[in-house]
Amino acid sequence: MEQHLAASAEHADYLVELSNVVRQVNIGPRGPRSLRRLGLVLRALMETTGDPDVSVYLVADVSLLGGHREFADPTEVRRLRRWVADGLVEEVPDADERILELARMTGTRVVTGDTYVDHRLEHPWIQGNAWQFLRPEPRVGGSVALVPMDMGVRSAAEISRRMELSALKKQGLLGPSRTPLTDVIMRSWRCPEPRCSLYDSRRGGRILLPRMRGGVPTCELHGAPLVDDGPRRGTTQLKVVIDGACAARYTLDEGAQVQVGRLPGPEGIALHHLLSPEVAAQVSRTHVTVSARNGSVVVQDVSSYGTRMRPAGRRGGFGPWEQLPPRTGRPLRPGDEAELAPGVVLTRSGRRFPAELADAWRSEAPRGRVPTRASEPTRQADLPFRMNGGTGGGAGTHGGAGAAGRRHRDGEGPDTP
Repeated sequence: MEQHLAASAEHADYLVELSNVVRQVNIGPRGPRSLRRLGLVLRALMETTGDPDVSVYLVADVSLLGGHREFADPTEVRRLRRWVADGLVEEVPDADERILELARMTGTRVVTGDTYVDHRLEHPWIQGNAWQFLRPEPRVGGSVALVPMDMGVRSAAEISRRMELSALKKQGLLGPSRTPLTDVIMRSWRCPEPRCSLYDSRRGGRILLPRMRGGVPTCELHGAPLVDDGPRRGTTQLKVVIDGACAARYTLDEGAQVQVGRLPGPEGIALHHLLSPEVAAQVSRTHVTVSARNGSVVVQDVSSYGTRMRPAGRRGGFGPWEQLPPRTGRPLRPGDEAELAPGVVLTRSGRRFPAELADAWRSEAPRGRVPTRASEPTRQADLPFRMNGGTGGGAGTHGGAGAAGRRHRDGEGPDTP
């Protein structure tokens, strides 16, 4: 196989995420890890390209050799170590990030079975890519075919969820079938070192996830076993998205109810400092009420000129916009969007275990004098607002031919000072 291994990505015909291929148990011999699977991929590349001298650049996680006992053949381990020493395998802590960096820079096709959902914020070019990634698939007779993968488009909530799973994996907090170890995650922990606040839910605005070592939650900094500090209450996280970009996150505790708007009061989530004066004027001082109970989130419109909402759909899409009935609770599921004004969206994160502590945003809220305009009456949106059944347009896009304007509700005047 050595004659097909390039010493640099610039001189390779293909990039191969070696860790992924070696661990792909549905091709090649039985067992959790086998270097013979790379041989099958190389034969498939020669067959696909018609080039007997096709070359590949290999990238592997350090954990591939770290789990050398999972190789059935010890000679494969020695061979792999020799490749690393000779510069024929680039060994890095995170092969995913490195392979994507090389793919972006060189435009070279990648052999992998990974869809890289958790890397799509840093690498948005993956979204919708249908040509650059090849997945090895078994064929009759034991050979392998390389099939182009349609990477599809994933929603922000799904990306957040996969990023969280990746973080849990790095901390050793995933069990069989990538199931989070909730008996550890849903507990509060404390380092026995008195000055360590990495896990202290009583200090600061964020806490670290414990690292599992030998089945024991351990301090990342001091290496000491952590002390169980009681249950961690269930939390949910809201995101404010402005013109398509996440501007702020707000973590709520189980059982919490909070008002969201331009200036809802000291106990609410104020948005005026995130918005331009023109847009802020179109958001009611108290626009929606959000409740988090029993793992569910409910949003209720209490604004002057209304709120519209659309559900998260498949493959990163959305359902149609619908006008929220006033003062009627509507479930807000991960990825759903509630639009308060043009370009101002309230959504729910896909994270189940946010690092930000519940209500930490209260202490981090801007201090000082509130601008006079934040207390002024709400102004009706200048752009037309698509009502029930409206389709098209991205987040925060109002309007369209024939759309109805945002109407002031009968019997309800503008916000009073």
